Amino acid sequence: MPGFEVFGDEERSQVNDVLENGVLMRYGFDGMRNGHWKALEFEKAFAARMEAKHCQLVSSGTAALTVALAAAGVGAGDEVIMPVFTFVASFESILMLGAIPVLVDIDASLGLDPKAVEASITPKTKCIMPVHMCGSMADLNALAEICNTHNLLLIEDACQAIGGTFNGKPLGSIGDLGCFSFDFVKTITCGEGGGIITNNDTYKINTDQFQDHGHDHVGNNRGAETHPALGYNFRISELHAAVGIAQLEKFDAILAKQKQYYNILAEELAKIPEVTFRKVPEGGVQNHSFVNFFLPTQEIAKRVHTALGGAGVEACFYWFDNNWHYIHGWEHLRNLQSFQNLSSEIKTQMQDLNNSNFSKSDAWMGRTISSLVKIGMSEDEVEKRAKLIAQTIKEQL
Repeated sequence: MPGFEVFGDEERSQVNDVLENGVLMRYGFDGMRNGHWKALEFEKAFAARMEAKHCQLVSSGTAALTVALAAAGVGAGDEVIMPVFTFVASFESILMLGAIPVLVDIDASLGLDPKAVEASITPKTKCIMPVHMCGSMADLNALAEICNTHNLLLIEDACQAIGGTFNGKPLGSIGDLGCFSFDFVKTITCGEGGGIITNNDTYKINTDQFQDHGHDHVGNNRGAETHPALGYNFRISELHAAVGIAQLEKFDAILAKQKQYYNILAEELAKIPEVTFRKVPEGGVQNHSFVNFFLPTQEIAKRVHTALGGAGVEACFYWFDNNWHYIHGWEHLRNLQSFQNLSSEIKTQMQDLNNSNFSKSDAWMGRTISSLVKIGMSEDEVEKRAKLIAQTIKEQL
Protein backbone atom coordinates (compact mmCIF):
# COMPACT_ATOMS: atom_id res chain seq x y z
CA MET A 1 0.00 0.00 0.00
CA PRO A 2 -0.47 2.36 -1.74
CA GLY A 3 -1.00 1.33 -5.35
CA PHE A 4 0.78 4.37 -6.76
CA GLU A 5 4.02 2.71 -5.69
CA VAL A 6 3.62 0.29 -8.59
CA PHE A 7 2.49 2.72 -11.31
CA GLY A 8 3.96 1.74 -14.67
CA ASP A 9 3.37 1.22 -18.36
CA GLU A 10 0.03 -0.50 -17.71
CA GLU A 11 -1.57 2.63 -16.24
CA ARG A 12 -0.04 4.84 -18.93
CA SER A 13 -1.37 2.57 -21.66
CA GLN A 14 -4.90 2.63 -20.27
CA VAL A 15 -4.91 6.42 -19.84
CA ASN A 16 -3.46 6.98 -23.31
CA ASP A 17 -6.20 4.76 -24.70
CA VAL A 18 -8.79 7.18 -23.30
CA LEU A 19 -6.94 10.27 -24.51
CA GLU A 20 -6.47 8.89 -28.00
CA ASN A 21 -10.12 7.86 -28.11
CA GLY A 22 -11.08 11.37 -26.99
CA VAL A 23 -14.09 10.68 -24.73
CA LEU A 24 -13.28 11.36 -21.08
CA MET A 25 -16.87 11.22 -19.77
CA ARG A 26 -18.24 7.82 -18.83
CA TYR A 27 -21.69 8.44 -20.37
CA GLY A 28 -22.82 9.44 -23.82
CA PHE A 29 -20.87 10.29 -26.99
CA ASP A 30 -21.49 6.74 -28.18
CA GLY A 31 -20.54 7.46 -31.77
CA MET A 32 -17.18 8.98 -30.82
CA ARG A 33 -15.91 6.45 -28.32
CA ASN A 34 -15.48 3.48 -30.66
CA GLY A 35 -16.65 0.97 -28.10
CA HIS A 36 -14.41 2.22 -25.28
CA TRP A 37 -16.21 2.10 -21.91
CA LYS A 38 -13.55 2.13 -19.20
CA ALA A 39 -15.86 2.72 -16.22
CA LEU A 40 -18.17 -0.08 -17.30
CA GLU A 41 -15.20 -2.40 -17.83
CA PHE A 42 -13.84 -1.60 -14.37
CA GLU A 43 -17.25 -2.10 -12.74
CA LYS A 44 -17.67 -5.56 -14.24
CA ALA A 45 -14.16 -6.65 -13.32
CA PHE A 46 -14.34 -5.25 -9.79
CA ALA A 47 -17.75 -6.82 -9.07
CA ALA A 48 -16.35 -10.19 -10.14
CA ARG A 49 -13.23 -9.77 -8.02
CA MET A 50 -15.31 -8.78 -4.99
CA GLU A 51 -17.74 -11.68 -5.57
CA ALA A 52 -20.66 -9.26 -5.84
CA LYS A 53 -23.47 -9.04 -8.35
CA HIS A 54 -23.13 -5.31 -8.97
CA CYS A 55 -20.59 -2.50 -8.78
CA GLN A 56 -21.19 1.22 -9.18
CA LEU A 57 -18.17 3.47 -9.60
CA VAL A 58 -18.28 7.02 -8.25
CA SER A 59 -15.93 9.97 -7.82
CA SER A 60 -14.51 9.15 -4.36
CA GLY A 61 -14.82 6.95 -1.30
CA THR A 62 -16.82 9.71 0.37
CA ALA A 63 -19.18 9.73 -2.60
CA ALA A 64 -19.45 5.94 -2.34
CA LEU A 65 -20.66 6.20 1.26
CA THR A 66 -23.07 9.02 0.44
CA VAL A 67 -24.55 7.27 -2.58
CA ALA A 68 -24.82 3.92 -0.79
CA LEU A 69 -26.66 5.44 2.16
CA ALA A 70 -29.02 7.38 -0.10
CA ALA A 71 -29.66 4.38 -2.35
CA ALA A 72 -30.69 2.35 0.70
CA GLY A 73 -33.13 5.05 1.82
CA VAL A 74 -31.14 6.70 4.62
CA GLY A 75 -32.13 10.33 4.95
CA ALA A 76 -33.16 13.19 7.21
CA GLY A 77 -33.41 12.20 10.87
CA ASP A 78 -32.28 8.60 10.38
CA GLU A 79 -29.54 7.51 12.75
CA VAL A 80 -26.42 5.73 11.50
CA ILE A 81 -24.19 4.06 14.09
CA MET A 82 -20.47 4.43 13.32
CA PRO A 83 -17.16 4.16 15.23
CA VAL A 84 -15.13 6.95 16.81
CA PHE A 85 -12.05 5.71 14.93
CA THR A 86 -12.45 6.35 11.21
CA PHE A 87 -11.76 9.00 8.58
CA VAL A 88 -13.94 12.12 8.65
CA ALA A 89 -15.64 11.03 5.42
CA SER A 90 -17.73 8.52 7.38
CA PHE A 91 -19.67 11.16 9.30
CA GLU A 92 -19.51 13.68 6.43
CA SER A 93 -21.44 11.32 4.17
CA ILE A 94 -24.11 10.80 6.83
CA LEU A 95 -24.51 14.51 7.59
CA MET A 96 -24.71 15.37 3.90
CA LEU A 97 -27.97 13.44 3.69
CA GLY A 98 -29.41 15.10 6.79
CA ALA A 99 -28.98 11.86 8.72
CA ILE A 100 -27.46 11.62 12.19
CA PRO A 101 -24.09 9.99 12.88
CA VAL A 102 -24.18 8.18 16.22
CA LEU A 103 -20.61 7.66 17.39
CA VAL A 104 -19.86 4.67 19.61
CA ASP A 105 -16.84 2.97 21.14
CA ILE A 106 -14.42 0.58 19.51
CA ASP A 107 -12.89 -2.57 20.97
CA ALA A 108 -9.58 -4.44 20.57
CA SER A 109 -10.33 -4.96 16.88
CA LEU A 110 -10.14 -1.14 16.48
CA GLY A 111 -13.61 -1.50 14.99
CA LEU A 112 -17.14 -1.12 16.31
CA ASP A 113 -17.77 -2.72 19.71
CA PRO A 114 -20.98 -4.77 19.23
CA LYS A 115 -22.03 -4.15 22.85
CA ALA A 116 -21.69 -0.39 22.38
CA VAL A 117 -23.67 -0.65 19.15
CA GLU A 118 -26.49 -2.57 20.81
CA ALA A 119 -26.69 0.00 23.60
CA SER A 120 -26.96 2.88 21.09
CA ILE A 121 -29.94 1.62 19.09
CA THR A 122 -33.06 3.79 19.20
CA PRO A 123 -36.34 3.79 17.25
CA LYS A 124 -34.64 6.16 14.77
CA THR A 125 -31.67 3.88 14.06
CA LYS A 126 -31.64 2.93 10.37
CA CYS A 127 -28.16 1.62 9.72
CA ILE A 128 -24.99 0.25 11.29
CA MET A 129 -21.85 1.29 9.45
CA PRO A 130 -18.69 -0.55 10.53
CA VAL A 131 -15.46 0.98 9.26
CA HIS A 132 -12.67 -1.46 8.42
CA MET A 133 -9.80 0.79 9.46
CA CYS A 134 -6.16 0.08 8.63
CA GLY A 135 -6.85 -3.15 6.82
CA SER A 136 -8.99 -5.17 9.25
CA MET A 137 -12.54 -5.48 10.48
CA ALA A 138 -14.88 -5.46 13.46
CA ASP A 139 -16.81 -8.56 14.52
CA LEU A 140 -19.11 -8.71 11.50
CA ASN A 141 -20.90 -11.82 12.74
CA ALA A 142 -22.08 -9.96 15.84
CA LEU A 143 -22.95 -6.81 13.91
CA ALA A 144 -24.89 -8.74 11.27
CA GLU A 145 -26.85 -10.50 14.02
CA ILE A 146 -27.73 -7.13 15.57
CA CYS A 147 -28.89 -5.86 12.19
CA ASN A 148 -31.05 -8.93 11.64
CA THR A 149 -32.58 -8.66 15.10
CA HIS A 150 -33.46 -4.98 14.74
CA ASN A 151 -34.12 -4.93 10.98
CA LEU A 152 -31.26 -2.53 10.28
CA LEU A 153 -29.09 -1.93 7.25
CA LEU A 154 -25.46 -3.05 7.36
CA ILE A 155 -23.29 -0.85 5.16
CA GLU A 156 -19.57 -1.59 5.18
CA ASP A 157 -17.04 1.21 4.90
CA ALA A 158 -14.25 -0.92 3.47
CA CYS A 159 -12.30 2.03 2.07
CA GLN A 160 -9.14 1.09 3.98
CA ALA A 161 -9.44 -2.69 3.83
CA ILE A 162 -9.89 -3.70 0.21
CA GLY A 163 -8.67 -7.27 -0.22
CA GLY A 164 -9.43 -8.39 3.32
CA THR A 165 -11.92 -11.20 3.88
CA PHE A 166 -14.37 -12.40 6.51
CA ASN A 167 -15.56 -16.00 6.62
CA GLY A 168 -14.06 -16.40 3.17
CA LYS A 169 -15.98 -13.49 1.65
CA PRO A 170 -14.37 -10.23 0.51
CA LEU A 171 -14.84 -7.32 2.88
CA GLY A 172 -17.56 -5.09 1.48
CA SER A 173 -19.60 -8.05 0.27
CA ILE A 174 -20.99 -9.04 3.68
CA GLY A 175 -23.37 -6.11 4.24
CA ASP A 176 -26.26 -4.77 2.19
CA LEU A 177 -23.77 -2.52 0.44
CA GLY A 178 -19.99 -2.16 0.62
CA CYS A 179 -18.00 0.98 -0.09
CA PHE A 180 -14.43 1.44 -1.32
CA SER A 181 -12.03 4.30 -1.96
CA PHE A 182 -9.62 4.43 -4.88
CA ASP A 183 -7.94 7.67 -3.88
CA PHE A 184 -4.23 8.25 -4.28
CA VAL A 185 -3.08 6.48 -1.10
CA LYS A 186 -5.28 3.37 -1.25
CA THR A 187 -4.18 -0.21 -1.98
CA ILE A 188 -5.38 0.21 -5.56
CA THR A 189 -5.91 3.72 -6.82
CA CYS A 190 -7.60 5.62 -9.62
CA GLY A 191 -6.03 8.87 -8.40
CA GLU A 192 -9.54 9.78 -7.27
CA GLY A 193 -12.49 7.44 -7.23
CA GLY A 194 -14.71 5.13 -5.26
CA GLY A 195 -16.89 2.08 -5.67
CA ILE A 196 -20.03 0.49 -4.24
CA ILE A 197 -20.84 -3.21 -4.40
CA THR A 198 -24.16 -4.90 -3.68
CA ASN A 199 -26.16 -7.99 -4.51
CA ASN A 200 -29.43 -6.06 -4.30
CA ASP A 201 -30.88 -5.19 -7.72
CA THR A 202 -32.85 -2.22 -6.39
CA TYR A 203 -29.82 -0.72 -4.67
CA LYS A 204 -27.86 -1.08 -7.90
CA ILE A 205 -30.50 0.86 -9.83
CA ASN A 206 -30.66 3.50 -7.10
CA THR A 207 -26.88 3.98 -6.91
CA ASP A 208 -26.67 4.18 -10.70
CA GLN A 209 -29.30 6.90 -10.87
CA PHE A 210 -28.42 8.87 -7.75
CA GLN A 211 -24.76 9.36 -8.75
CA ASP A 212 -25.75 10.85 -12.13
CA HIS A 213 -28.47 13.48 -11.56
CA GLY A 214 -31.20 10.82 -11.51
CA HIS A 215 -30.59 9.64 -15.09
CA ASP A 216 -32.25 6.29 -15.73
CA HIS A 217 -29.56 5.32 -18.29
CA VAL A 218 -32.15 3.64 -20.53
CA GLY A 219 -31.48 3.73 -24.26
CA ASN A 220 -28.56 5.33 -26.08
CA ASN A 221 -29.71 8.95 -26.16
CA ARG A 222 -28.58 10.67 -22.97
CA GLY A 223 -30.70 13.73 -23.60
CA ALA A 224 -33.85 11.60 -23.87
CA GLU A 225 -33.29 9.73 -20.60
CA THR A 226 -35.80 10.27 -17.81
CA HIS A 227 -35.09 11.03 -14.16
CA PRO A 228 -37.23 8.83 -11.89
CA ALA A 229 -35.79 10.44 -8.74
CA LEU A 230 -33.60 13.30 -7.59
CA GLY A 231 -29.88 12.74 -7.90
CA TYR A 232 -26.54 14.54 -7.83
CA ASN A 233 -23.22 14.37 -9.65
CA PHE A 234 -20.85 11.82 -8.17
CA ARG A 235 -19.65 10.38 -11.50
CA ILE A 236 -16.20 8.95 -12.11
CA SER A 237 -14.37 9.89 -15.32
CA GLU A 238 -13.05 7.50 -17.95
CA LEU A 239 -9.50 8.65 -17.16
CA HIS A 240 -9.78 7.64 -13.51
CA ALA A 241 -11.50 4.37 -14.35
CA ALA A 242 -8.73 3.58 -16.84
CA VAL A 243 -6.12 3.82 -14.09
CA GLY A 244 -8.26 1.54 -11.96
CA ILE A 245 -8.41 -1.14 -14.64
CA ALA A 246 -4.61 -1.34 -14.71
CA GLN A 247 -4.39 -1.33 -10.92
CA LEU A 248 -6.97 -4.08 -10.56
CA GLU A 249 -4.83 -6.32 -12.74
CA LYS A 250 -2.02 -5.84 -10.18
CA PHE A 251 -4.29 -6.28 -7.17
CA ASP A 252 -3.38 -9.84 -6.21
CA ALA A 253 0.34 -9.12 -6.57
CA ILE A 254 -0.05 -6.04 -4.36
CA LEU A 255 -1.88 -8.04 -1.69
CA ALA A 256 0.77 -10.76 -1.76
CA LYS A 257 3.57 -8.24 -1.27
CA GLN A 258 1.65 -6.49 1.51
CA LYS A 259 1.30 -9.82 3.33
CA GLN A 260 4.98 -10.66 2.83
CA TYR A 261 6.16 -7.30 4.16
CA TYR A 262 3.57 -7.29 6.95
CA ASN A 263 4.94 -10.60 8.20
CA ILE A 264 8.50 -9.28 8.24
CA LEU A 265 7.43 -6.31 10.37
CA ALA A 266 5.08 -8.26 12.64
CA GLU A 267 7.53 -11.09 13.30
CA GLU A 268 10.19 -8.62 14.43
CA LEU A 269 7.76 -6.77 16.71
CA ALA A 270 6.44 -10.04 18.16
CA LYS A 271 9.86 -10.62 19.70
CA ILE A 272 9.13 -7.75 22.12
CA PRO A 273 7.01 -9.08 25.05
CA GLU A 274 5.45 -5.67 25.71
CA VAL A 275 4.05 -5.41 22.16
CA THR A 276 0.65 -6.92 21.34
CA PHE A 277 -1.42 -6.72 18.17
CA ARG A 278 -4.94 -5.61 17.30
CA LYS A 279 -7.55 -8.35 17.46
CA VAL A 280 -8.62 -9.80 14.13
CA PRO A 281 -12.08 -11.34 14.69
CA GLU A 282 -12.43 -15.09 14.16
CA GLY A 283 -12.97 -15.77 10.48
CA GLY A 284 -11.28 -12.53 9.45
CA VAL A 285 -8.20 -12.06 7.28
CA GLN A 286 -6.84 -8.54 7.12
CA ASN A 287 -5.41 -7.06 3.92
CA HIS A 288 -2.04 -6.45 5.62
CA SER A 289 -1.82 -2.79 4.63
CA PHE A 290 -0.89 -1.74 8.19
CA VAL A 291 0.79 -3.40 11.15
CA ASN A 292 -1.33 -2.21 14.08
CA PHE A 293 0.11 -2.83 17.53
CA PHE A 294 -0.45 -1.86 21.16
CA LEU A 295 2.13 -0.69 23.68
CA PRO A 296 1.63 -1.09 27.46
CA THR A 297 0.56 2.51 28.19
CA GLN A 298 -0.45 5.69 26.42
CA GLU A 299 2.65 7.45 27.75
CA ILE A 300 4.94 4.82 26.25
CA ALA A 301 3.07 4.85 22.93
CA LYS A 302 3.43 8.62 22.59
CA ARG A 303 7.09 8.43 23.51
CA VAL A 304 7.72 5.65 21.01
CA HIS A 305 5.91 7.52 18.24
CA THR A 306 7.99 10.62 18.82
CA ALA A 307 11.17 8.53 18.89
CA LEU A 308 10.24 6.77 15.64
CA GLY A 309 9.96 10.13 13.93
CA GLY A 310 13.32 11.17 15.36
CA ALA A 311 14.87 7.96 14.06
CA GLY A 312 13.64 8.72 10.54
CA VAL A 313 10.92 6.05 10.43
CA GLU A 314 8.22 7.39 8.11
CA ALA A 315 4.56 6.39 7.87
CA CYS A 316 4.06 5.35 11.49
CA PHE A 317 0.85 6.81 12.86
CA TYR A 318 -0.35 7.65 16.35
CA TRP A 319 -4.06 8.06 15.67
CA PHE A 320 -4.98 9.24 19.16
CA ASP A 321 -3.62 12.73 18.38
CA ASN A 322 -4.53 12.69 14.68
CA ASN A 323 -6.70 15.51 13.31
CA TRP A 324 -8.52 13.38 10.75
CA HIS A 325 -9.04 9.86 12.10
CA TYR A 326 -10.07 10.01 15.75
CA ILE A 327 -12.78 11.88 17.57
CA HIS A 328 -10.34 14.00 19.62
CA GLY A 329 -9.43 15.89 16.45
CA TRP A 330 -13.00 16.49 15.30
CA GLU A 331 -13.76 19.80 16.96
CA HIS A 332 -15.72 20.87 13.87
CA LEU A 333 -18.04 17.88 14.32
CA ARG A 334 -18.31 18.20 18.09
CA ASN A 335 -19.39 21.84 17.70
CA LEU A 336 -21.30 21.37 14.41
CA GLN A 337 -19.24 24.04 12.66
CA SER A 338 -20.64 24.29 9.14
CA PHE A 339 -20.68 26.75 6.25
CA GLN A 340 -24.38 26.10 5.70
CA ASN A 341 -27.34 25.97 8.03
CA LEU A 342 -27.72 22.39 9.24
CA SER A 343 -31.08 20.64 9.36
CA SER A 344 -33.23 20.81 12.46
CA GLU A 345 -32.91 17.02 12.83
CA ILE A 346 -29.13 17.25 13.06
CA LYS A 347 -29.31 20.12 15.53
CA THR A 348 -31.80 18.41 17.82
CA GLN A 349 -30.76 14.74 17.56
CA MET A 350 -26.97 14.96 17.46
CA GLN A 351 -25.36 13.57 20.60
CA ASP A 352 -23.35 15.91 22.80
CA LEU A 353 -19.90 14.84 21.69
CA ASN A 354 -18.15 17.38 23.91
CA ASN A 355 -19.48 15.58 26.97
CA SER A 356 -19.64 11.98 25.72
CA ASN A 357 -17.51 9.36 27.44
CA PHE A 358 -15.29 7.45 25.02
CA SER A 359 -12.76 6.33 27.61
CA LYS A 360 -13.03 2.71 26.45
CA SER A 361 -11.90 3.78 22.98
CA ASP A 362 -9.22 6.05 24.46
CA ALA A 363 -7.79 3.03 26.27
CA TRP A 364 -7.21 1.31 22.93
CA MET A 365 -6.32 4.26 20.73
CA GLY A 366 -3.98 5.81 23.28
CA ARG A 367 -1.78 2.70 23.10
CA THR A 368 -2.01 2.12 19.34
CA ILE A 369 0.65 2.72 16.71
CA SER A 370 0.16 1.76 13.07
CA SER A 371 3.00 1.18 10.64
CA LEU A 372 2.14 1.46 6.96
CA VAL A 373 3.28 -1.46 4.83
CA LYS A 374 5.14 0.18 1.94
CA ILE A 375 5.18 -2.08 -1.10
CA GLY A 376 7.56 0.20 -2.98
CA MET A 377 10.39 -0.85 -0.66
CA SER A 378 12.76 -3.72 -1.29
CA GLU A 379 12.68 -6.71 1.05
CA ASP A 380 16.02 -5.60 2.49
CA GLU A 381 14.63 -2.12 3.19
CA VAL A 382 11.60 -3.61 4.95
CA GLU A 383 13.83 -5.78 7.12
CA LYS A 384 15.88 -2.74 8.09
CA ARG A 385 12.68 -0.81 8.82
CA ALA A 386 11.42 -3.64 11.04
CA LYS A 387 14.64 -3.78 13.04
CA LEU A 388 14.75 0.01 13.43
CA ILE A 389 11.15 0.13 14.68
CA ALA A 390 11.83 -2.72 17.13
CA GLN A 391 15.04 -1.18 18.39
CA THR A 392 13.36 2.20 18.88
CA ILE A 393 10.56 0.60 20.89
CA LYS A 394 13.01 -1.25 23.11
CA GLU A 395 14.90 1.96 23.84
CA GLN A 396 11.68 3.62 25.07
CA LEU A 397 10.35 0.83 27.28
